[in-house]
Amino acid sequence: MQIHSTIAGLRAALDAERARGARIAFVPTMGNLHEGHASLMRQGRDHADVVVASVFVNRLQFGPNEDFDRYPRTMEADCARMQEAGVAHVFAPSESELYPQPQTMRVVPDPVLADILEGAFRPGFFTGVATVVAKLFNIVQPQVALFGKKDYQQLMVIRQLVQQMALPIAIVGGETLRADDGLALSSRNGYLSATERSQAVQLYQALVAARDALRAGNRDYTRIEADAMAFLQARGWSPQYIAVRRQADLQSPAAHESSLVIVAAALLGTTRLIDNLEV
Repeated sequence: MQIHSTIAGLRAALDAERARGARIAFVPTMGNLHEGHASLMRQGRDHADVVVASVFVNRLQFGPNEDFDRYPRTMEADCARMQEAGVAHVFAPSESELYPQPQTMRVVPDPVLADILEGAFRPGFFTGVATVVAKLFNIVQPQVALFGKKDYQQLMVIRQLVQQMALPIAIVGGETLRADDGLALSSRNGYLSATERSQAVQLYQALVAARDALRAGNRDYTRIEADAMAFLQARGWSPQYIAVRRQADLQSPAAHESSLVIVAAALLGTTRLIDNLEV
């Protein structure tokens, strides 16, 4: 496994891979990797000859009161996990390497998709995501890129980015990996205290109850959402949104819709957790 800290170094290495006919898969990350990331990297090997992963904590997608400074940087452990997952090249640039001058040119996603749900609570978040992903795509030039479905709205934004910019990249969504009790794996789970960790599964339980109601034919979306919010509030959570949406575009569904997703974000103490379940 080769580790590259410069754009020129990575490009030279990938040019050599392409010269021998290799197909390239890409998994962008912010580090502090868990088994969900590793699963995407292993899936990359099913789609390509060479897997590239990036590790970069992207300042552009953090709000002024968010956790950029304390976001865990665990490069040594991350490298061990990537090596085990079969990654061939790691791109780990400094901030000055990726943004040598202020990134005043941004990729602004369609507000119909990006300014709802997560975007409503984290203004500018998806602009930061789309900008760094577009830049990484330009540097790596993969044939395939893999993103986890846990960040469902992010996956939708990236799919739209690729479609509308006519980028020759297949976007693969990896299934959410969960702990034995159902908690979705997340780099931010490490913020939870022992007590909070035992309570964190309640978010998944709320989503399962909502999914079961939908599968049973209930299409009173407002009541389903309200019941899920009340379930969490009664247990001390501060839910921000629990919404039933169309899988295709995250817009409000009609009564006859069958391909649905329930998306949620809630605060447990000071830790913000997100999750979703497809129906």
